[in-house]
Amino acid sequence: MKKKSKLELAIAAFREAGGILTMSEAMKVGIHRRELYTLRDEGDLEIVSRGLYRLVDMPDPSFPDFIPVAKKIPHGVICLISALAFHEITTQIPHFIYVALPSQAHKPTISHPPMRYFWYSKKLLNTGVQEHSIDGCTVMIFDVEKTLVDCVKFRNKIGMDIVLEALKMYWQSRKTNLDKLFEYAKLFHVDKILKPIMETIVSG
Repeated sequence: MKKKSKLELAIAAFREAGGILTMSEAMKVGIHRRELYTLRDEGDLEIVSRGLYRLVDMPDPSFPDFIPVAKKIPHGVICLISALAFHEITTQIPHFIYVALPSQAHKPTISHPPMRYFWYSKKLLNTGVQEHSIDGCTVMIFDVEKTLVDCVKFRNKIGMDIVLEALKMYWQSRKTNLDKLFEYAKLFHVDKILKPIMETIVSG
């Protein structure tokens, strides 16, 4: 039986990992950086973001811009307009990936895709987080109701028109959990702002 070359073993390791590895992850599974560069130069690997490699012949990722967050910002949570887009309650196409970070965290050095960071208190960051397996990566994203409450809280930064549209689409989706929505709103002191908006939407 023919012994597999180092490059073939490297490709197999990428497949086993779902097709995407950081340089440090690749080295941990025995892939030398020399093999990474060779596979990149031969067109087998593409650079998703600095230090992050993807096997080209894997299926196209459904949320390619979430991968650098999942792989390189372990404490980051997808939030605001990016989370609205994931939950399909906005018509906006985000120009940035919106990421929530712990209040003491340093700004990550990611060159691509463009990011917008929001620093959250521990309570704000740890509430309503869901883990989603996307394109072989575990991505942390706020649930629908927490995303909406965050949008109300950060309305001056993202625009009230986006907030109103998202709340209308949420109501029209018929997958609403108003108890949960108002529980979060009360917890983060935006219930007095949210209540009249929702009353108008529901009665309209």
